[in-house]
Amino acid sequence: MNQRPVRTDGPVPVYVQIADYIEGDIRAGRLHADDRIPTENEMHAEWGVARTTARRAVNLLRERGLIYTVAQRGSFVNPI
Repeated sequence: MNQRPVRTDGPVPVYVQIADYIEGDIRAGRLHADDRIPTENEMHAEWGVARTTARRAVNLLRERGLIYTVAQRGSFVNPI
């Protein structure tokens, strides 16, 4: 993934912005069914966010029904 900015001073929380970027990748076909999404560490490296912020983004994507998580393996795009 490319470096994409997040606004820390805007009205949209950072974790929502990250989830929206990943959702955009899914909807645009850059991420396909069963592809692994970025790990918390990768999100930290790309966006400079805390692991808790990355975790909240992953949880939001799960709530949106876009991903599933496999323990010790990662989070993956749901077949839609």
